[in-house]
Amino acid sequence: MRVFIVGTGNMAGGIATRALAGGHTVRLVGTDPAKAAALADALGARTDGADVAPAVPDAVGSADMVVLAVPFDAARQVVAEYGDHLAGKTVVDISNPVDFATFDSLTVPADSSGAQQIAAAAAPGTRVVKAFNTTFAGPLVTGEAGGLPLDVFIAGDDPAAREQVAELASSGGLNPVVVGGLRHARELEGMQLLHMALQNRPEGHGWMSALKIVAS
Repeated sequence: MRVFIVGTGNMAGGIATRALAGGHTVRLVGTDPAKAAALADALGARTDGADVAPAVPDAVGSADMVVLAVPFDAARQVVAEYGDHLAGKTVVDISNPVDFATFDSLTVPADSSGAQQIAAAAAPGTRVVKAFNTTFAGPLVTGEAGGLPLDVFIAGDDPAAREQVAELASSGGLNPVVVGGLRHARELEGMQLLHMALQNRPEGHGWMSALKIVAS
């Protein structure tokens, strides 16, 4: 797949690392072209045969998948600005609409989610999928936590788009867990709210922990 990642931060680097490990093409789009180029160089240096490079927003039309590796408010703005360029494409929302001052609540209404609001702001036909919001950047780079592959929880209304995201995850050595429609994004965001809050407590794990379903 040709994966465009909007963002140049730690999560962009982690997801790009998994995509490249799965043999996909990665293009990086950022507000600062120098940061996109620097991240592309770093990813290429640590991944043999990596097809990774910076790109301009107008090139997003050639993407098979667009990953919004930016905070919630920025993600909502990006889909509105890209408009019809995203129609028919799988767009992955990784954000968590969290009150970062307190880590004690989500910032969206109780009957909604960040992903649903992003979908509402997107052009008709944009296939929004919630995924990667429960993973931290550090474990994404290694692909595991505690010796186990990371679970990637996936919610979306389009079955083909969910499967496309599941393939991205599994090809990069991760374990996809499809939870159902986009309405379940609210639960995934709530799960990660608690996970994030724990990092700043004595029982936290320095942003290197992971949420996983384990069966006996």
